[in-house]
Amino acid sequence: MEKIIIEFILKMEGGYVNNPKDPGGETKYGISKRAYPNVDIKNLTKNDAIAIYYRDYWLRCGAVSLPFALAACVMDTAVNMGVGRAKQFLKQTVDWKEMIGIRREWYSKLVVKNPSLSRFLKGWNNRLDHLIKFIDSNIAQVD
Repeated sequence: MEKIIIEFILKMEGGYVNNPKDPGGETKYGISKRAYPNVDIKNLTKNDAIAIYYRDYWLRCGAVSLPFALAACVMDTAVNMGVGRAKQFLKQTVDWKEMIGIRREWYSKLVVKNPSLSRFLKGWNNRLDHLIKFIDSNIAQVD
């Protein structure tokens, strides 16, 4: 189950990016220099990114013990917003659709607090839309 979820995340995160306006900074496959200052981000391999996701996100956020839909949502939240935030949201609900709503609300509040982040709001919401489609299209095969 984790392989299909991590592959989805790799697809969402994409390749190498170094946007100075993005709070994540330099990233590849969603692995940021800010979070991993000792990793050569530009030369990070896909297999190394998968290993980081499994060790530092999948296991730490608790997705390993969750049913597919919730695991996908929690894992994507951990990658996009941090493991701590994913665990915080998981304490608020165990319904993956509710967690999507909590994330949408969180993004909106971020933009209100920091309007310069408004350029990312559409992308964040698109990511959630893709996550919903991913879960809906895979839930029958995985659960």
